[in-house]
Amino acid sequence: MPLKPAITIDRADRRVSIDVHDPDFYRSPSTTYAEIHAQCPAFYWSEREQWYFAGYDQVNALLRDRRFGRQILHVATREELGMPAPKPHLKAFDALEEHSLLELEPPAHTRLRTLVNRAFVSRQIEQLRPDIERLAHAVIDGFERDGEVELLKTYAETIPVTIIARMLGIPVEAAPDLLDWSHRMVRMYVFNPSHETELDANQASADFADYLRTVIAEKRRNPADDLLTHMITSEKDGERLSEAELVSTAALLLNAGHEATVHQIGNAVHTILQTGHASADLFATESATALTIEECLRFAAPLHIFQRYALSDIELDDGISLRKGDKIGLLLGAANVDPRKFIDPNRFNPKRDEGANVSFGAGLHFCIGAPLARLELNLSLPILFQRLPGMRLKHEPEVRDSFHFHGLERLDVVW
Repeated sequence: MPLKPAITIDRADRRVSIDVHDPDFYRSPSTTYAEIHAQCPAFYWSEREQWYFAGYDQVNALLRDRRFGRQILHVATREELGMPAPKPHLKAFDALEEHSLLELEPPAHTRLRTLVNRAFVSRQIEQLRPDIERLAHAVIDGFERDGEVELLKTYAETIPVTIIARMLGIPVEAAPDLLDWSHRMVRMYVFNPSHETELDANQASADFADYLRTVIAEKRRNPADDLLTHMITSEKDGERLSEAELVSTAALLLNAGHEATVHQIGNAVHTILQTGHASADLFATESATALTIEECLRFAAPLHIFQRYALSDIELDDGISLRKGDKIGLLLGAANVDPRKFIDPNRFNPKRDEGANVSFGAGLHFCIGAPLARLELNLSLPILFQRLPGMRLKHEPEVRDSFHFHGLERLDVVW
């Protein structure tokens, strides 16, 4: 019996079927994206029962289109939309999501983002350069003589989680728990999470929230020079963040502050070693390094989907009709390999300079941590390759069966 292909396309009806658990798809989604770009870059995904968009220009525009939002219940009721009631066994998870900066729309989003944005602007982030450099060297000192290492847990995880914990004022000793809670929570963002996954994510959310409430209480007693204290004490229009808002925002920053960056460090190292580019050339100057990092973000993006709700009935230019409450999916990873935007898009070209990728999103919900992630990548990768010039893959790594977050199971290297 012939194997079912990872993707089937009905071009006339713009209907697409994709098996996201097919290794041919999740290991290298760019092959599937090439077919989608060639046949129907805007399509109805049969399994997901909603419209998805893969073209760079349309994804970029829809990320910025204020007719869409990350939430819908601020403009309609569940009954009006026919949405099911919240699941009781996800109460703790939903509580963290309710006040998450990523899920809010103005004016709540504006208020929250204003209170935390100051810590993430480029001039503030640049002050972290010496800390990131010292940390990168210190971590490498710990395994340099071993001749081999599993890079994700020892290096890619350690740097982002340590830096974001220090920024917030969370004890770095809590990093193992933070990573565990985060990994269990983000499994909720894959397609069709199991009941067991939901229960586990809810428990992780409850434990995470309990821990953060303890830390927040300590910051109230003993304020410090850190982001969490700033969020506790800052006001906007005479208002301060509530306890629930503080917990949700801290959890989001801790999760988002390392989850995608871990995958991107792993994806970038894998890409560079696999494609055989000389690291001395890739990181010869600051400008060469910046181009290399942006090409890594484009070529092997860590996050492939961003979803939004239609806030009203909408007719798009290409004849797609959406009803209020309909969800759309924006394929960031596919937009990054659109041949209409990038020349020979499935080739890693570290000298490419053809415009911005959309790996950090765009518009209202452009990633607040983008300056931090870029600085971590621009420092940690050159230092790693300079310290270990003979580094090579021990074996071809296994890609995780997780379409939303494109990353590796582990990354074993030798030198």
